[in-house]
Amino acid sequence: MPTSTNAPRPDRDNQELRLAVLLLALALGLMATAAAVYLALVHPSVAEPLGVGAAVLGALTSGAALIVRVLRLRR
Repeated sequence: MPTSTNAPRPDRDNQELRLAVLLLALALGLMATAAAVYLALVHPSVAEPLGVGAAVLGALTSGAALIVRVLRLRR
């Protein structure tokens, strides 16, 4: 059976925009990580607070990802 030609096609512009935003977020994250590593090397006294901050940020990020997945499954 042939597919319907009336079916809506996925919008490629949305995918390109999402990819651009994802790459920008990745670049920003890498720059922030590099800055934190440099700061920890230059000032060793801030290494432990940076580690704690990174752990908290990781926990918050994983929690947000879990919430998003649960909300998407409920739709």
